[in-house]
Amino acid sequence: MTTEWPDIAPIRTAVAPRSEGPDGRPLLLLLHGFGSNENDLPGIVPHLGAGWDWVSLRGPYDTDGGGAAWFPISVPGRPERGPVEAAVAGLLAWLDAATQGQPIVPVGFSQGGMMVTELLRHRPEAFPGGVVMSGFVAPEPMPGDDRLAERRPPLFFGRGEEDRGIIPLEAFERTAAWAEGHTTPTVRVYPGLGHAIIGEELADVAAFLDGLGLTE
Repeated sequence: MTTEWPDIAPIRTAVAPRSEGPDGRPLLLLLHGFGSNENDLPGIVPHLGAGWDWVSLRGPYDTDGGGAAWFPISVPGRPERGPVEAAVAGLLAWLDAATQGQPIVPVGFSQGGMMVTELLRHRPEAFPGGVVMSGFVAPEPMPGDDRLAERRPPLFFGRGEEDRGIIPLEAFERTAAWAEGHTTPTVRVYPGLGHAIIGEELADVAAFLDGLGLTE
């Protein structure tokens, strides 16, 4: 039986460095992984270079233990489209209401990384680049894929070589192939790393973000 999902799963909580939120500088949109929350990724921001504003959002679905998710886990690496589409709709609605037209670069870990690819696929012209750390792309073709392949925005895709227990290797391989066909990818595989982020990867992400030329 297929579960019925709402058309939109609204964003309920956001964390930003100032109470008034984004201030018009280029914006890093931080998207956490399954079971985590909006307070997880802000700690990496000091390692990503100067000149960025940031905002960290909480996924719309609750998980056991008080965390959140962008979509429930059914088959690892192959989520059901209903909750994903609802989460994307909520995320895009939040961006439309809360941002001021500044360049936005989504940065996601694990499930949040898949949400980065979803944003690029839903609005191919909207984002100057994206960062996927230990994440993946959904297997289904999307209507925006052809436009994305024409535009080929820069995409950082990093993962650990030993990341095997949470996201299937097949999903990582699919993501690398998709990135090659639809973006201008920077791909890094870190020896000995599991499902985590290390300083070497953050340095690579900082260099990638600097290369976008969005900050002064």
